[in-house]
Amino acid sequence: VAICKPLHYGTLLGSRACVHMAAAAWGSAFLHAVLHTANTFSLPLCRGHALDQFFCEIPHILKLSCSDSYLREVGLLVVSACLDLGCFVFIVVSYVQILRAVLRIPSEQGRHKAFSMCLPHLAVVSLFLSTGIFAYLKPPSISSPSLDLVVSFLYSVV
Repeated sequence: VAICKPLHYGTLLGSRACVHMAAAAWGSAFLHAVLHTANTFSLPLCRGHALDQFFCEIPHILKLSCSDSYLREVGLLVVSACLDLGCFVFIVVSYVQILRAVLRIPSEQGRHKAFSMCLPHLAVVSLFLSTGIFAYLKPPSISSPSLDLVVSFLYSVV
């Protein structure tokens, strides 16, 4: 909104709109966390209670389970994919609108200023998404405890 419609920023993004956006983000994150927590606590663990990680991640907890958790994993994956896909589509649509608005700026200095504001944010979002995708969607054939530790640490830091 700040780039595409700067003169309407105050009216379009008032306190009420910010509260709605924050509530949507917190609500979807809370739903996601509750689903994963409930699923994790309902699993019987029979392979010990120690993880080779610096914090508890769901894939590593699932490895400790003695029950077949395939259907649970698929269900959580579908819910997570829907939530993540919705966020991803929103981000992509936002960046496409921003790019279109920036390319319509007549002055080279104005375009440079807008791009210098957007590109660092785009780099951080891309790094965050790529480390998350690699951490959770990498094939088991390239999985190793040390690689999992490095990737989960990088994902957490980013």
